[in-house]
Formats: sequence, structure tokens, C-alpha cells
Amino acid sequence: MAWFVLVLSGVLEAVWATALGRSEGLTRPVPTATFLVALATSMAGLGYAMRTLPVGTSYAVWVGIGAVLTIAIAMVTGTESFSVVKGLLMVGLVGCIVGLKLVH
Repeated sequence: MAWFVLVLSGVLEAVWATALGRSEGLTRPVPTATFLVALATSMAGLGYAMRTLPVGTSYAVWVGIGAVLTIAIAMVTGTESFSVVKGLLMVGLVGCIVGLKLVH
């Protein structure tokens, strides 16, 4: 259950990071509210997962999932360009996340 919550929390990290970027300095109400709710939920999930998973592993997985999904969202929406090198680096990050799960 801790791994499921951790992955979901990583997804919510991408949600709050994207919402923060769209909030224009926390001046737009809907993205700001999305940011605050996703941030609180993501942190709560990370905290829950850290009850049973090592802190370093939990944090690395959480950040990795959030980073990859944030970049992917930015590429899909056109706010960030795609390149083969970026794609390969993102695949490498996902591989590292999977590796951390496998060695746990």
C-alpha cells in the first residue's frame, strides 16, 4: 500500500508543480487552489509512505515521478520542447525509479 500511495503522491507532485506554473505567481484562483490541494495531498501521501519505506528511497521516487510527469505535461502542452535526448533521460529516470522498487 505504501508504494501505491507513494506513486500517487508523485503524480500529485506533477499536478501541483504544473498548477504553480499556471498560477501566475499565485494570482489566478483556480490554478492556485489546485496547487494548494495537490501540494497538501502529495505531502500527506509522501509522509504516509515514509512510515514504512526508507526516507531516501521514498523521496527519490516521489521526486523522480513528479519530475518526469511535469516534463511530460509541459511537452504535451507545448510549454517545453521535446528532444530525443530529453526523452532518453526521462526514460533513464523511470528506469532508476523502477530499480529502486526492485531493490527494496
